[in-house]
Amino acid sequence: MTGQWSAPGRVNIIGEHVDYADGLCLPFAIPERTVVEVTRRNDDRLRLTSAFENGEFDGELTEIGPGSPKGWAGYVAGVLWALWEAGHPVHGIDLHVTASVPLGSGLSSSAALECAAAIAVDELFELGLPRTELAKACIRAENEVVGANTGGMDQAASLLATAGNAILIDTRNGDTRQVPFSPADAGLAVLVIDTKVRHAHADGQYGQRRAAVEESIALIGSLRDADLAAVAGLPAEIRPRARHIVTEIARVEQVVALLEEGRLAEIGPILDASHASLADDLEVSCAELDLAVETARVAGALGARMVGGGFGGSAIALTPLDRVDAVGDAVRAAFGAAGLAEPTVRLSEPSAGAHRDGRSLWRHRARPGCR
Repeated sequence: MTGQWSAPGRVNIIGEHVDYADGLCLPFAIPERTVVEVTRRNDDRLRLTSAFENGEFDGELTEIGPGSPKGWAGYVAGVLWALWEAGHPVHGIDLHVTASVPLGSGLSSSAALECAAAIAVDELFELGLPRTELAKACIRAENEVVGANTGGMDQAASLLATAGNAILIDTRNGDTRQVPFSPADAGLAVLVIDTKVRHAHADGQYGQRRAAVEESIALIGSLRDADLAAVAGLPAEIRPRARHIVTEIARVEQVVALLEEGRLAEIGPILDASHASLADDLEVSCAELDLAVETARVAGALGARMVGGGFGGSAIALTPLDRVDAVGDAVRAAFGAAGLAEPTVRLSEPSAGAHRDGRSLWRHRARPGCR
C-alpha cells in the first residue's frame, strides 16, 4: 500500500509559550504543508529519506528510542515508536519527504512532519485512531525521541484545524473548538515575516524557559489559575517567566472574545502586548524579530508579534489589505538597511488540517506583498 499525505504548519495568533503550562492557544493552519510519500512494509524496517534535509535513516523499529535516530528522521521514527509503545500494530514503512513547511521559520515544520507521518501510518495500518490520539503520539515523538521539550499546540493545530477558522486549544484538558477567523472578510491580511534567522527547539534556551515556568508551578501551583499577586511572590529570577504565562493566557481570552463578536480589527494592540511580554518577560525575541515587528507597525500594521519558540523564525503582522505592499516593502527595506538577509514576506490564511494527498493544497499562489 502506497499513498501521499500532507500536514500544515501553523501560525499562532496568540498564546505563545503557554502550551506547556495548562494554557490556552489560538493557532491556525497555514497553506504551506509538509508532504510525505509512504509505502507500507511487511517487515519492521524503516527507510526514511527527504528532499529537504541531509541524512536518512535505514533501520529496524526496535532501534528507535529516546535519542535515536538523530536529526529530522527522529520526528518520523518517533511517531511509529510512540504508536508501537502504545500497543498499536504498526510495522515498517518507506517514507520520502517531497515538500516541506519552511524549515526553522517558527511555523512548526517539525509538527507538520510528525502529523503527516502519523495520519499516513494510521491509514496504512488501519489503526482508526482519533486525531487526538495521533497528536499524543506526535508529542511523545518530539519530547522523548527527539528530545525537544515542547508542548502540544503545534500537533493539535496541524491535525485538527479547519479552513476559515482558528482553533482554540485548552492544553489543560485537550478540549478544542473552532473560532471564526477570516481576515480577508474584514479587509485585513495576516502577513508572515520569516526573518531567516534559524533556531532549534531542542536547544538550551527553550529548555531554560520551560524549566523556569515549571519551577514557578512547583512553588505556587498551576499558572492557569494564578493571578499577578501570586506571581509577585515568586523569586525574582523566575518571576518574569511566570508573569508572561499568566498575562498571555488572559490575552488569548481577550482575542477569542473579540473574534467571536466579529471585532477582528481590534486584536492588534493585544498582539503588540504579546510581543512585548515575549521580548521583555520571557526574553525569547531577538533583534531581527523586533525589527520586523516594529517596522511593520510603523508601516501600517494594526499589530504585530513574534511567533513560535523564539530566538529567530517568524513574526506576524495584522495588516489592512491596502497596506500589504507598504508593510512588506518597509520590512524588506529595513532589513537591507541593517545589513541583514532579505526576509520572506507572505500572506497567510486559515487552511485545512492534515489529510491524504495534499498536492492541490501545496500550490502557493503569488500574492501582492509576497516574495
